[in-house]
Amino acid sequence: MKIGIMGGTFDPIHNGHLEIAKAAFKQFDLDRVWFMPNGNPPHKALASIGSSIENRLQMVELAIEEYPGFCLEVYEARKKSISCSYKTMEHFTKIYPADDFYFIIGADSLFAVDKWVHPERLFPTCTILAAYRNKMDTKDKMEEQIHYLRERYHAQCELLVSPLIDISSSNLRKWIKEGKSIKGFVPEKVEEYIKKECLYGSENQ
Repeated sequence: MKIGIMGGTFDPIHNGHLEIAKAAFKQFDLDRVWFMPNGNPPHKALASIGSSIENRLQMVELAIEEYPGFCLEVYEARKKSISCSYKTMEHFTKIYPADDFYFIIGADSLFAVDKWVHPERLFPTCTILAAYRNKMDTKDKMEEQIHYLRERYHAQCELLVSPLIDISSSNLRKWIKEGKSIKGFVPEKVEEYIKKECLYGSENQ
């Protein structure tokens, strides 16, 4: 089985995440895409995360329920210790040795991945799919970085062409706090859940 993995805090999950996952699913003929919220990421202070892990798990579940092949993976969410990508991927390849894993990241992460904890242990476990959004200057720089990673680590890296959706979770949290609409940027059920649970200051709307 070919399994894509979308990691992140998903605080909240938005349509940009879904579009990248759909692009990966189609372009690389994946059988599954696992959405894997991170409960304790190494690069982000827990105090900076705007909602609980339970809220984020629920939002991901609501966002992906209409997409066959998209699944919620709670492995990192349930860990008490800091979750490092190489440890997670070594765990999955040990548990599922017959499957092929595709680790889906954004362009920013492609340029930072060799600064992650033990990248030399991450690359043998998966193929990296780096999302590229149809900007020629970005594509050239990404291809240079992929060449570097292949030369240095023998990494398997591929460009993933995805639609350009100019949105981030931090922007959405800011808009919600300011009372602005996020309609069209998140799935409708996620928007309803945020309002129902009064997340990100939405009780002020």
